[in-house]
Amino acid sequence: MQAFLDRLRQTVGDSHLLIGGDLSAWEIDWRRRYHGRALAVVRPGNTEEVAAVVGACAAAGVAIVPQGGHTGLVGGGTPDASGHQLVLSLQRLNRVRRIDADNLTMTVDAGCVLQTAQQAALGAGLLLPLSLAAEGSCTVGGNLATNAGGTQVLRYGNARDLCLGLEVVTAQGEIWQGLSGLRKDNTGYDLKHLFIGSEGTLGVITGATMKLFPLPASTVTAWAETPSLQAAVRLLALAHRHLGATLTGFEVMGPTALDLVRRHMPQLSVPLTSPTAANANRIAVLIESADSGAESQARECMEALLEAALNEACLTDAALSDNLAQSQRMWHIRESIPLAQAREGLNIKHDISLPVSSIPAFCAETDALLAHAVPGARLVNFGHLGDGNLHYNVQAPVGTDAGDFLKRHENTVNALVYEAVARHGGSFSAEHGVGALKVAELTRYEPPVALRMMRAIKCALDPAGIMNPGRVLSEPPHP
Repeated sequence: MQAFLDRLRQTVGDSHLLIGGDLSAWEIDWRRRYHGRALAVVRPGNTEEVAAVVGACAAAGVAIVPQGGHTGLVGGGTPDASGHQLVLSLQRLNRVRRIDADNLTMTVDAGCVLQTAQQAALGAGLLLPLSLAAEGSCTVGGNLATNAGGTQVLRYGNARDLCLGLEVVTAQGEIWQGLSGLRKDNTGYDLKHLFIGSEGTLGVITGATMKLFPLPASTVTAWAETPSLQAAVRLLALAHRHLGATLTGFEVMGPTALDLVRRHMPQLSVPLTSPTAANANRIAVLIESADSGAESQARECMEALLEAALNEACLTDAALSDNLAQSQRMWHIRESIPLAQAREGLNIKHDISLPVSSIPAFCAETDALLAHAVPGARLVNFGHLGDGNLHYNVQAPVGTDAGDFLKRHENTVNALVYEAVARHGGSFSAEHGVGALKVAELTRYEPPVALRMMRAIKCALDPAGIMNPGRVLSEPPHP
């Protein structure tokens, strides 16, 4: 093992191989649920160094845990407790390599922070529409490894839809240069899609070419209050009809989610709603429209939508942003919900997707089942209604120890929620991935033929099983 570590030290330099000491920044996940112990942390500075590190691991049979911004929510980037897994941090691969304005593309290192990439695109007068609450710390490589979603999937798609090409270090330490900026290329299998969403289990993404878009000339945001989830779904249909392709965001926030924001971020002023019994079941909706036309025209379209929704009893009240600062404050409230939950204490998270038409029935059924199974539990329901993705989270009853609640009820709650998701034709993982947290669920809910194909791909690309073992798939790649 000492020879192996010496080889890594020669590759990346002594200061970028961390052994012993306080490695908690790499060993504990963002939710503080997973506490691992790494053999070492290695921080290569370029793709060639990544390839050399992976090649050394392949030769020594050492397992690798690739890590980007370390903001994942399912334990996919945290080493296990064995002390035998090497954390490969990509944070030094942080360059914006190139912006091709004529081709509407940008090429970045995998460790480039998403917000840095967004700002570089903005500096060129263009838009990188991938937008997440963690964009100030998550990385583009991590976004692609988990096929991240975010708030603008409704219009622009997931990370997968925004990626045109990848650079990948294979499990054998070879470099695949697939950084194409082409939108049409039917030369055999589209290999990038094997690595997007694979959570580091097939190879290490080191670079990506992403789609860019013209900046919208006008953006209008509305905060609406609806009497129910069913009304919110009807409001979404009206938004599609009135706003068409300009509809970029449609988010829902349940009353408990906003109550937590009020409690833990009192400096944020939540529009319209107040925590009273009279509006206890109301749902807040955040609607955004972005267009290349004049702002006056965009506002007229949004106003027409809100008037039509009021006439059809889809909403009870609404507020329209007057400027960019007001719009940003509205979005900040929505994006503060996960942090408010974290401050409230450990909670049972569900990142689920369903047909939009099934969401009201799913929530009514599952709310009732949870109320019976875990009396007093608080449902923190919010998310991207526009694309059918809910963060249907369960918080401990008021006054209950959150850690104890998690230990006692997580398995029961998960089984209840995921069975209901399956009955309604949904998925137990919409945008966070499988990681270590949901391995059993993948085995249970994916069809056997799908699991066999996944294992065949894993065996073909990582026959030694060194790439992020124990994540996504429960079984080793060997027959």
